[in-house]
Amino acid sequence: MLKLAVLFLIAGLMLGALGFGGIGGAFVGIAKILFFVVAALFVIFLVLGVMAAKAAKDAVD
Repeated sequence: MLKLAVLFLIAGLMLGALGFGGIGGAFVGIAKILFFVVAALFVIFLVLGVMAAKAAKDAVD
């Protein structure tokens, strides 16, 4: 999904440079949304991973 965000960002920048500001801005907006979704999922899975590792360590001890 991060690749898709980067793809939209690059496409938006290219479109903006070519004079298509409206659609370029939309692409950059989509890239921002995708980036924040990826960041939120990363934090959620990081917390879940830490909690699972702690639970596994407690189960072994």
